[in-house]
Amino acid sequence: MRSPARNTSGKKALSSNSSTKLSIPRVVIAGLKGGSGKTTLSIGLVGALRKRGHNVAAFKKGPDYIDAGWLASASGAPCHNLDPYLIGKNRIAASFTTHASGADFAVIEGNRGLFDGMDSSGSMSTSVVARELKTPVVLIVDCTKATRSIAAILKGVENFERGLKLGGFVLNHVAGKRHEAVIRESIEKYLRPPVLGALPRLKDLRMPERHMGLTPQQEHPEVDDAIAWATELVEKHVDIDALIKIAAKAPALSTQAEPALPAPRGKRPRIGVIVDSAFQFYYPENFDSLERRGAELVRLSALTDRALPSLDALYIGGGFPETHAIALSENRSFRRSLKAAAQSGLPVYAECGGLIYMGRKLKMEGKSYPMAGVLPIDFELRRRPQAHGYTALKVSKANPFLKRGLELKGHEFHYSKVTRVDTGDGVSFAYRMLRGEGIADGMDGLMFKNVLATYTHIHALGFPEWAEGMIRAARKR
Repeated sequence: MRSPARNTSGKKALSSNSSTKLSIPRVVIAGLKGGSGKTTLSIGLVGALRKRGHNVAAFKKGPDYIDAGWLASASGAPCHNLDPYLIGKNRIAASFTTHASGADFAVIEGNRGLFDGMDSSGSMSTSVVARELKTPVVLIVDCTKATRSIAAILKGVENFERGLKLGGFVLNHVAGKRHEAVIRESIEKYLRPPVLGALPRLKDLRMPERHMGLTPQQEHPEVDDAIAWATELVEKHVDIDALIKIAAKAPALSTQAEPALPAPRGKRPRIGVIVDSAFQFYYPENFDSLERRGAELVRLSALTDRALPSLDALYIGGGFPETHAIALSENRSFRRSLKAAAQSGLPVYAECGGLIYMGRKLKMEGKSYPMAGVLPIDFELRRRPQAHGYTALKVSKANPFLKRGLELKGHEFHYSKVTRVDTGDGVSFAYRMLRGEGIADGMDGLMFKNVLATYTHIHALGFPEWAEGMIRAARKR
C-alpha cells in the first residue's frame, strides 16, 4: 500500500550551520474572535488565487486539524500547522520557509482572536506568528448590528501591539449597501489600512460547523462544491488585486536550517498508519519525521480493511470514531486482528480517537459499541467538551517509545469521558500531567505490553523524540 504522506519541502535537508532565505507574498487571515469567518475567507482566498494560476502554500496557526484539512483540499497540497507552543517559537520561521518553498503565495489562517494567547500578554497568539514571519494581517470583522463602532474597535487593534503590520480589513455579515457604506466611511476616516471587501450576511452556508469548528472535509458530502462556493464568494466580494499588493510587501525571511539527519541504515521498518474518515487527525510533519528516519509507512483503514498486514509498528491518530462507531464495531475481523497483534507485542502508539478505539467500548446515546478491546478502558460521549487546550506531560514510567524523565508538550480536545479504567495486570500509565486533564487522576499514556495510548496529540517538529522512539520500537520488533 502507498504511503499516506510524502516529504513536501522539495529540498534535501541542509546542514545545521546553513541558512535559507525565502521571498514570497503572504498574508495572515485573522479575526477578533473564533467563528468570525476566518476559515471561509482563507479557503475562498486560496481557491481564488489558484484560479489565477498561483501555487499556494496554506498554513494554519494553532493545533487545529479540521481547518487545516479544508485548507489542504483547497490548495491541493498538505497544510502545515504553525503553533508556537507545540513546535516552539524559534522554529516557526524555519517551518514556514521549508514548507512554503516552491510556492509563489502563502496564506496563513490564524485561530481565535488576533491577540488571544495563553495569558494576558498574548503569548502563542496569532499576532506572535504574524510578527515572527513579518507578515501583513488581513482582519475579517463581524459587523453584526454595528456601524461606526467597528472603526473604534479597529482603531484599538491598529494601536494595540507594536511590530504588527495590519494590511487591511474584510467586513463580514454585512446587512446591505447602506450598512457597508457607513462602516467603510468610518474606517477610511479614522484608520490607515483599507477595507478590502465586504461579505454579505448569508443564510445558505455550505460549510456546516461541528465541534467548535467546521465539519471535517472527509465527512462533507460535496467538498469541491463547498470550496468552489467559498471561492466564488471571495472573488465577488473581496478586492483580490489589492490584497495581492499588500501580500507582496512582506519582506524576505532568512532562517537557520534544521540539522540534517544521518542517512537511515539497514532494512526500513514498516509502520502502519490508520488513515480513513474515522482517523484523520495527523500532522504532515509526523509522517515526514518517520519517513526521514527510514520508515516505510503503510496506509490502513479500520473501516474497510479486514486485518493488519505484516508490520513492525502501528500509529493510530485522532479523529471522530464516534461518528463511525457502528462501522468500526461491525468490522470485527480488523478488531480481532489488531487485538491479536497487540497481544503478541506489536508496538502501537495511539492518540485520542486512537485511544478510544484501543479501548473496550464507546457508549453513545444509551448504546454501547465494542472497540478493539486491547486496553481495559471504557468511554462515553458527552455533549460538552471534556478537555480542550494545550497540555504538558512528563514521562514517568519506562515504556517502548520514550525515555523516562522526558517532558513533552501537546494538546487535547475531546468530548469523550472515561467511565472506567482498570490498571494492574500489566496495565499502567506512562505520563504524568503537568498541564491538562489526561485520562484519569492526572495521568495519561495508558500502557499494555508495547501499546501506549494517550489523549494528548503531539507534533513531531517540536518533539522529535517521538519519531525516534517509534523507529526504535519498530526496529526492536
